[in-house]
Amino acid sequence: MIVTKPGQRVVFEKPVVARYPSTRLYAMDGVAGSTVLALIGVFLGTAGTLVGQYLATRVEVQRDRQQRRDAERAERKEAISGFLAAAQRVELVLDRRGLGLPAPEDPADERLHDLWLAKKAVELTCSHETAQAAHDYTKTLHAHMRNAISPGQGATKRECRHAFMEAARDALESGRPRIRR
Repeated sequence: MIVTKPGQRVVFEKPVVARYPSTRLYAMDGVAGSTVLALIGVFLGTAGTLVGQYLATRVEVQRDRQQRRDAERAERKEAISGFLAAAQRVELVLDRRGLGLPAPEDPADERLHDLWLAKKAVELTCSHETAQAAHDYTKTLHAHMRNAISPGQGATKRECRHAFMEAARDALESGRPRIRR
């Protein structure tokens, strides 16, 4: 409580702290400022490291996927090439028979065995459509080899070969248009 004389005015003065505000309220001292800047640096460094690791991991995952796709494609290509080689050997025997030429030294049974084995490699590595086309082609060649097919019965060698080739092109993702027959 303030006691004053009559007619005297009471004037309240601001405290000294309020008249001259402390610089500590508006600016940090050297230790606090350097600590905050160091923490900001640590935060930015950590954020940069995490972003860099994320990007590097992402690139590595994409590279790994591409390598797997390439390896799978190479495996499919090898199986398809092996199948085509075996089919070509069987067709050679059939063509020689059709022309009345003597059969090659290798027995036909071995050639058929190689063909069926190569077909299984296609079944293991390729899509269902490619495997089915290989199976159909193999069955047709087998029937022709054993003279179990009469002209005009079932699919021809040429149709089965064409169906397999188109399925194989799709399996190898060639992206090229279909071959006109």
